[in-house]
Amino acid sequence: MDSSVSSATARGAAALRIDDAVLKVLRERLPDVATRTVEAVTREVPGYTGALSGSMAANIEAAVQMALAGFLKLAGGSRGSDPSTPLGPTLEGAYALGRGEARSGRSMDALLAAYRVGARVSWRELSASASAAGIGAGTMAQFAELVFAYIDELSAASVAGHTDELSTSGRVRERYRERLGQHLLAGARDDTLAAAAERATWTPPTTLTAVLLPSAQVRAVLASLSADTLQVGEDLPAPPGEGGTAAGPPYSLLLVPDVDGPGRRHLLRVLEERQAVVGPPRPWTRARTSYHRAVRTAALPAVTGAPGPVDSEDHLAELVVTADSEALADLRARALAPLAGLSPATRERLAETLRAWLLLQGRRDAVAAHLHVHAQTVRYRMGQLREAYGDRLDDPGAVLDLLVALHPDAAAAVSTEPGAEGTNP
Repeated sequence: MDSSVSSATARGAAALRIDDAVLKVLRERLPDVATRTVEAVTREVPGYTGALSGSMAANIEAAVQMALAGFLKLAGGSRGSDPSTPLGPTLEGAYALGRGEARSGRSMDALLAAYRVGARVSWRELSASASAAGIGAGTMAQFAELVFAYIDELSAASVAGHTDELSTSGRVRERYRERLGQHLLAGARDDTLAAAAERATWTPPTTLTAVLLPSAQVRAVLASLSADTLQVGEDLPAPPGEGGTAAGPPYSLLLVPDVDGPGRRHLLRVLEERQAVVGPPRPWTRARTSYHRAVRTAALPAVTGAPGPVDSEDHLAELVVTADSEALADLRARALAPLAGLSPATRERLAETLRAWLLLQGRRDAVAAHLHVHAQTVRYRMGQLREAYGDRLDDPGAVLDLLVALHPDAAAAVSTEPGAEGTNP
């Protein structure tokens, strides 16, 4: 930082005339003035109430004494010297004080209030001693002007330190939290994750929930979520859509702490009208499983292009059915083989009827209403199906295979798998 005094302070110092005898009296008063200043700050500034005690109080008193000594050096060194000479140790000390206060969690408002109280008490004590030593009214006015210009100088240095510390620590914390998120996605060991969380000054929650959403929407969403939400990467490739290719703008991943139950409902409200996909809550060390679930959900054909948030918990059956596309293709080929020799249109009508029949437990009128056809049409189609399948329609194992093979997402999953076209009856 620049530790030179400002031109206003320099002009005030150049105009002031205080003889050595008065300066000697003022220097002798410094310890008492410092003590009274610290007492006033702890009494009058809420942010410091009870905070300055023991060795800390002694350190602060020493810092106040150094600041006052710097002022007297400035006030008494103007004759025959350059008043703009840097007061390095004093201003650097004020700068360091500001950084330390930021690390202690005290706000800039508390720091400036402390300076205001300190300026008032210091001026009251020093002016009383200066008056008793015989300083005239004109010199006293110049003395007051220099006191407050100097305090402004110190407070500006401390504010700079406070601001720089917050800026630096904020960037460092963001980098550490980004690294923590990367460790989570990589499935790092628990001890590695615990150490990364400690470096990031991040208190581990019970669970983390992955949220995928377009990068352009992250800032607005973060404002409504916990401050401990982790943002992992920016401009991640969009989750693959139908056909396996990336769909839409780049995405970001958020890992949101402790949004189970009612918290999940709040999260979905925050994401309302946003193209987001929400994974399941998972123990924080297993957050990557929530991320993988969200990615797989985003790739489901029924989800691609959804206008609002998608909750992965609403798509568990589709996720299970499409978990292994090769196995699913083999299952479909075997389960639907009896229909392979039919025309595509007939095969599709019979498959649709068979699925409805199985789901509605053979209730012909309910199947007809579901398919919007006549009950006799259902009777005719089921006759064809029983001819094709025979006793297998009464076999629980075969029925299970058919229900999986006939799931709406099953055909889509198989049709998008390279080389699977020939296995999709």
